[in-house]
Amino acid sequence: MKNAAEIIEKDQASYLPVFSRYPIVLDHGDGSYVWDVNGQKYLDALGGIAVNVLGHNYGPLVDAIADQAKCLIHVSNLYYTEAQADAAAKLSRLSAGGKVFFGNSGAEANEGAIKAARKYGHAISPQKFRIITARSSFHGRTLATLTATGQEKFHKGFEPLPGGFDYVPYNDIEALEAKMNEGTAAVMLEPIQGEGGVRMPSAEYLQQVRSLCDKYDALLIFDEIQTGMGRTGKFYAYEMYGVMPDIATLAKGLAGGVPIGAFIVCEKVAAVFKAGDHGSTFGGNPLACAAANVVLDTVADETFLAAVQEAGAYFKQALTGLQEKYDEHIAEVRGTGLILGMEMRKNEDAAEIAVRCLQHGVIINCTAGNVLRFIPPLIFAKREVDELIGVLECCILDICEQGGL
Repeated sequence: MKNAAEIIEKDQASYLPVFSRYPIVLDHGDGSYVWDVNGQKYLDALGGIAVNVLGHNYGPLVDAIADQAKCLIHVSNLYYTEAQADAAAKLSRLSAGGKVFFGNSGAEANEGAIKAARKYGHAISPQKFRIITARSSFHGRTLATLTATGQEKFHKGFEPLPGGFDYVPYNDIEALEAKMNEGTAAVMLEPIQGEGGVRMPSAEYLQQVRSLCDKYDALLIFDEIQTGMGRTGKFYAYEMYGVMPDIATLAKGLAGGVPIGAFIVCEKVAAVFKAGDHGSTFGGNPLACAAANVVLDTVADETFLAAVQEAGAYFKQALTGLQEKYDEHIAEVRGTGLILGMEMRKNEDAAEIAVRCLQHGVIINCTAGNVLRFIPPLIFAKREVDELIGVLECCILDICEQGGL
């Protein structure tokens, strides 16, 4: 049997200590479950942070990766490959015919979107370069995407940050309107703030943002890293609001666990790019694109998306039942599809519940200080929701008995 303590010790001796890890070593998975090296089984309601959309050990995905690895893993973007051409065509079709660029992560996708906005703005005027994002947003950890992230706690220690970014409260159209002018190149928003605590905008907010962008000839960028790929029961979350962006970014679930990212631009943005303006050594490699093709074929299916909506509605109803039962301790349940959050009234209780759930064989996480976040594989079934709710209530009761909550 593999020794968990030895593996953890080896990792801690050699790996940069930038993660607050839970003290378990995961070994393998199947469906919505994973097992650690000691054989302990866990229900995975975090899905690799919204990555494992088809669950673990999904046969067609595993086979596609293995088959592609036998042919070509990497050849660089100096050459065409069928896997990349297929993935780009599928994603373009799902994005109203936009032009696609593949990178390797969500941060890279958002970097590309920022570059595209700057390039587009510069073609109009050298003074049109400012990008507005929302407070409590999260767009990545590279220097530009870190700056785009509207949370000062992520900025500390990395100054001086790149210039040209402004911040406004999320879901506040008046604040945005006051900040916008002819120098605004783009507004960059998450249709639902994930790391910010699963915060949803009002029904009309994104439509009003679209109108302001049109007024100032500014691009509308939707960061769909966490909300896209069917997470809401729509392929893109923006579809729920009837708003079309000029640029959309994807990553996380795009290849079901294989590293990939993408940004998709409309024709007027694509028109300002020429060869050499952007690039990537590994982006869009055959292995990642072979995986992405399987995920795109599966997730974009209307029957699949309808099942996500159904499971999400059942899950949210169950969480709301807990909120009504423990309303003195649970402030709110929010989200849609399979991106859901439960806001606790005390930060310390949210963190403790996440730890206790892990001890009871359920993986969730705590974000924004006091929000329990649920972003499981999109194959999550009602019986798995029931299992999670049972454990979650037990953990809440445990803390109640010990004087918490």
